[in-house]
Amino acid sequence: MKTRATVSAALLAAIALASALWVPPLIGGGILIGVSVLYLARKALFTWASALIILASVVMFIPVRRYAIPIPLPFQLEPYRLVIVAIMLAMVVALLIDPRFTWKPVKFGASIGAFFLAMALSVATNVAYISENDLGGTVLGQFINFGLLISVFFIMRQLLRSEGRVLLLIQFFVWSAAVVAFFAVVEKVTNENVFLDLGKVLPLKLISDQTQSFRAGGDRSYASAQHPIALSVMLCMALPFAVWLSKHGAKPVNRISRTIVYGVLIAVILLGMTTAVSRTAVIVIAVMILLTLTLRPRLAAILIGAAVPALLIGAVALPKLIGTMIGSFLDPSQLLASQYTSAGWGGAGRLADLGPAMAKVAAHPFFGTGFGSRVLVGPNANAVILDDQVLGTLLEAGAVGVLGLAIFMLAPPLRLIAFALRRDVPPRYAQLAFACAVSCAGYIAALFFYDAFGFLQTFFILCWVWAVGAWLLSESPLLGGEVAGVELAVQTERRRRIATPALPPSHTPEPEKVTA
Repeated sequence: MKTRATVSAALLAAIALASALWVPPLIGGGILIGVSVLYLARKALFTWASALIILASVVMFIPVRRYAIPIPLPFQLEPYRLVIVAIMLAMVVALLIDPRFTWKPVKFGASIGAFFLAMALSVATNVAYISENDLGGTVLGQFINFGLLISVFFIMRQLLRSEGRVLLLIQFFVWSAAVVAFFAVVEKVTNENVFLDLGKVLPLKLISDQTQSFRAGGDRSYASAQHPIALSVMLCMALPFAVWLSKHGAKPVNRISRTIVYGVLIAVILLGMTTAVSRTAVIVIAVMILLTLTLRPRLAAILIGAAVPALLIGAVALPKLIGTMIGSFLDPSQLLASQYTSAGWGGAGRLADLGPAMAKVAAHPFFGTGFGSRVLVGPNANAVILDDQVLGTLLEAGAVGVLGLAIFMLAPPLRLIAFALRRDVPPRYAQLAFACAVSCAGYIAALFFYDAFGFLQTFFILCWVWAVGAWLLSESPLLGGEVAGVELAVQTERRRRIATPALPPSHTPEPEKVTA
């Protein structure tokens, strides 16, 4: 106890001294107040469950590349970077000093490794090109940055140590998506994005204002996303989990009430999605429904039956939005013409950019010009935005890179579908695995219509989905009816009077407190 008090006092003194010497008084005072609040609330905040929710909150509500923490540094310290690094450090310490905090299997490490190997090969075969064009720093930065991004998958997988935490993350995702969708509607009506006012209530500085995107007679909503397309994809990815919660959620207890609550949330999410006025969202939902129709036809019939009246109501209430999103698909010639406009201008004409891009691919067909060699923004920009992650990967890493991307993206949902189709898996687990696979399929469909890895919110959410899937494949129920862990939605199971299997004798409950 004395040692802990001494260390705490020393840390506080070091923070106070650093604030007094190197930080402006107002910012220094804010730092000291923040540290004091963190210390007083340490028992509530410094738990693994709190770390999970803090990371998820930053991803869902603080727009990426819009805010930074007001600390004088050579670079802009965005909140998500600070939170990721802080949780990683806490996990490393826990793995070193706490024997109860053990590394959990990630399941998808091979597919991630295949992608990184393909990217490394593209760089190794283009060393001369990268050196001649002074792109070494950019390429290294891209590797480091992508490593930080994919670390979210490993963090979430290690934090999902019980079924209760899995349910917590899923519920938080769906409810947060509904909140973001609601404020997207507010933004559409008022032209005010509340997520750009967070600096008024949080110690953050706005580093980039929102650009405008105009379609269907008005501005498209951004909400907490970097772009309307990214907003629509994120909301689409939440829909399968909302459907799953309507059946397997812990609350409301009554099945009919639960269905109504999550039905309302689904309606809000869909309404928010329309404010992005994104044709990509229509394609994503179509792919998700097609997968469901193929493997779960009964569920697909129910969802389509519920969607038709909602679509008719939307067409009457929001004719311009629905007409732009869906009506454009009814006129293929106009749709194709829209994709041949403004070639080379930020991806406005995807098909118009395809020809010049393929000419460059022909010069470097197998390994491209090197991962990270395409610079899209800034004074050193040497390429245009294609709005096509697959085509961008083909340019950077060639056919080998696209193969690595295919393994990277397809391996998790295929394994989850195989798990969902097993007869020995209880329905709630199988349906959760299927929800994860459908969400992944939606993200994969969107790869062809925007630079997916540049829009971090949706990529982080994909990492969450993979983490839930990895938990299902390694710690969910299993052969012989045994369950490795606490039953999902214990309250629901008790209501149904189904006995919960006892935990294995060797099981030791995971402590919630973060070991520092």
